[in-house]
Amino acid sequence: MEERKGAKPSKVEDGEKWVYDSSLDHKGNVPLRARTGVWKASLFIVAIEFSERLSYFGIATSLIIYLTKVMHDDLKVAAKSVNYWSGVTTLVPLFGGFIADAYLGRFKTVLASSIIYLLGLILLCMSWFAPSLRPCDTKSCHGPRKIHEVVFFLAIYLVSIGTGGHKPALESFGADQFDDDHPEERKQKMSYFNWWNFGLCCGLLLGVTVVVYVQDHVSWGVADIVLTAVMAVSLVIFIVGRTNYRYRKPTGSPLTPMLQVLVAAIAKRSLPHPSDPAQLYEIPKSEKVHGRLLCHTKNLKFLDKAAIISAQNLAEKPSPWRLATVTKVEEMKLVLNMIPIWLATLPFGMCVAQASTFFIKQGATMNRNIGNGFEIPPASIFSLAAIGMIISVTFYEKLLVPVLRRTTGNERGINILQRIGIGMVFSIATMAAAALVEKKRLGAVESDPVKGSHSMSVLWLAPQFVIIGLGDGFTLVGLQEYFYDQVPDSMRSLGIAFYLSVIGAGNFLSSLLITAVDHITEKGGKSWFGKDLNSSRLDRFYWVLACIAAANLCVYVFLARRYSYKTVQKVAVVADCYEGELEKGGPMA
Repeated sequence: MEERKGAKPSKVEDGEKWVYDSSLDHKGNVPLRARTGVWKASLFIVAIEFSERLSYFGIATSLIIYLTKVMHDDLKVAAKSVNYWSGVTTLVPLFGGFIADAYLGRFKTVLASSIIYLLGLILLCMSWFAPSLRPCDTKSCHGPRKIHEVVFFLAIYLVSIGTGGHKPALESFGADQFDDDHPEERKQKMSYFNWWNFGLCCGLLLGVTVVVYVQDHVSWGVADIVLTAVMAVSLVIFIVGRTNYRYRKPTGSPLTPMLQVLVAAIAKRSLPHPSDPAQLYEIPKSEKVHGRLLCHTKNLKFLDKAAIISAQNLAEKPSPWRLATVTKVEEMKLVLNMIPIWLATLPFGMCVAQASTFFIKQGATMNRNIGNGFEIPPASIFSLAAIGMIISVTFYEKLLVPVLRRTTGNERGINILQRIGIGMVFSIATMAAAALVEKKRLGAVESDPVKGSHSMSVLWLAPQFVIIGLGDGFTLVGLQEYFYDQVPDSMRSLGIAFYLSVIGAGNFLSSLLITAVDHITEKGGKSWFGKDLNSSRLDRFYWVLACIAAANLCVYVFLARRYSYKTVQKVAVVADCYEGELEKGGPMA
């Protein structure tokens, strides 16, 4: 590995040529920096994400319309079905991320889950075109045809399972293409999450405009064929790019080391803490280390006892169940520190859940003509959220970050938790705007029961969609960065799954809240959720969500100000540490 004849390259030169971050190329060798990774690899990965989001939102945003219009479900039943499906779709990634990190690796997980996803789309096509599986004629029946219902839900839950492996593994696989220890690539990784979401939003935008238009004006089946074809093509593109990727070997279950730390800490609970943290056990500098080492932190001191070197540890070769390294202890602390933040982001997930259910159904009851007889499909109004997110991400990446980098000296511009908190403010504003618009819509129905809310343009919903889109550009992107960056390096697919689980758990909590509010208000005389929107009081439900989100924001700020970020030992000087956030001051200061 000499750069020129007769001269051995320095460590810096060697590090510029090769990637020493535990990555491998497609042949299992140390990757050559110039030929692998960074944007040349990430573009292939963003391409398949684009098509997956096109397919997902083509299904998700129209699902409540399909359930009520084609399968004739009541509004309440349809909303719950959508929330349950969305919840499963965003919670299954916890399992998919675990499999990717522990056993299959990210590339193989993406490949396998994409095939399952494709099978779900093919079955969706069959549920429309196969004569024995087709839905019943809307003119002759008032309930779902059982065989179509079974096959349809089987198809969309296959899509859920495919998403479960696809989402956590693909996004973390894309981020793996950038070397954290290389200054230029580390900055590019910060931009990666912004441009990942830009590509995601472009797929979303086409999904809720072109695909939804085909569903509404041509055929649901034709739209399914389009989604299937796009997904198949993108899978081929992903495979073609395999020689450009950097790969990570699966390291076994990431849960086992955490359990070992807990067992060792309990076994040594009676031992006193050493006065100097340097006395705690860590892998010697002379040994080859797989992955990065973490620095000791002062929180959750009980777990430090797992790294105390006892007389028994000196007498025999220590078992990992009796002696843990400082790095393993700190990884356990990272996961425990993330739990309060995860819980504090759930109300945001509940607010986001409304955009794909009640917001879409609201649009279906309003005047969707925008001139020359062109009628917008109800789900296409969701495109405003995608536009809002694209504007937010572009503004943040191109204008805000450069200014804030110079002002704060922070590599990211602002801290991750600050970015998430800003988006939460937007979610409160979204619910308030939605409540005011729904109140006006109900007023229009009351003043003219015949024409109803058709006297109002669907563009009245634009503020709530644009605001939630702007908020997503801060909170959703921030959550992706946070859960990828702050988890142990061996759990990065699971980290993305934790981010997705915020949305999934938010959907389930939204369904539980609907059930609870329905039960309570029905006891009071009349439920806020009637058979249709005109007999419901969604405006009051939105105000309840706004209050929950506002109260939660106060809790979130309290937690964020006390949060301790991951501290990583530098490569050149093992004893020297730097915070993963490279920040100045507290996270919400």
